[in-house]
Amino acid sequence: MAKKKDFISSIKGIWVPLIAVCIWELLVRVGFINPQILPAPSAVLIRWWQYIIPMEAHDPATSSYIAWLFSGEFFGDMWASFHRVLIGCLIGTGLALPLGLLMGASTKVYDYFNPIVQVLRPIPPIAYIPLSILWFGLGNPPAVFLIALGAFFPVLMNTIVGVRSVDNIYVRAARNMGASPFVMFTQIILPAATPFILSGIRIGIGTGFICMIVAEMIAVNSGLGYRILEAREYFWSDKIIAGMFSIGILGLAIDMVVDRLNNYLLRWHRGLE
Repeated sequence: MAKKKDFISSIKGIWVPLIAVCIWELLVRVGFINPQILPAPSAVLIRWWQYIIPMEAHDPATSSYIAWLFSGEFFGDMWASFHRVLIGCLIGTGLALPLGLLMGASTKVYDYFNPIVQVLRPIPPIAYIPLSILWFGLGNPPAVFLIALGAFFPVLMNTIVGVRSVDNIYVRAARNMGASPFVMFTQIILPAATPFILSGIRIGIGTGFICMIVAEMIAVNSGLGYRILEAREYFWSDKIIAGMFSIGILGLAIDMVVDRLNNYLLRWHRGLE
């Protein structure tokens, strides 16, 4: 009975988008909406299928069916976008995490770095596009730079807040028990700040994902963002929307993986709540 209720509650959210899609299809079919401006969902679905499946015929003599299936534009663009997000977020997180831990744990380090951080933080990563192209040229380097920049500040600020929000009771108790600075940092401060750090990483990945789409529209010739820009040049509205849905699916998949990873790493913390 409980499983049935859970299933019913899980499908309740399907009705609203389903009704919206039906109304959208109907308005295009009756001519109320120009299909060149906003194509029908059925046309978008057909274009999306053509985007996923390679157009050339499969030749068993040259490649396997799986290799042929993954040789199309869709999987190539998905991999290119995912690859850039992964590298950029790893770089941004790898730089922000130690700096955030130091700034949160040391008042002196915080006083030295906070002014420049507060000056640079409000600048949107998109504003760095001209400089990134000037510094790195075209291709993956400027895109990775923008993604790393987008992921850097959310991770940095959340790490600082996480370290500074550690309850002083635990710190004083550890000191009274003779804990060394290393033990205090690894056993008290870092575990207490971990929920904030992981939240910052999740936000940073989302920001880096946005920067990735923008960068692919400007500096590279592959990826989901590039494919949307290409479709705009040929006025393929259906492919633009198909590319947008592809971006949403990739972003949802990445967020689900990060959320599951967070829940796994914080299983001890969930047990205390």
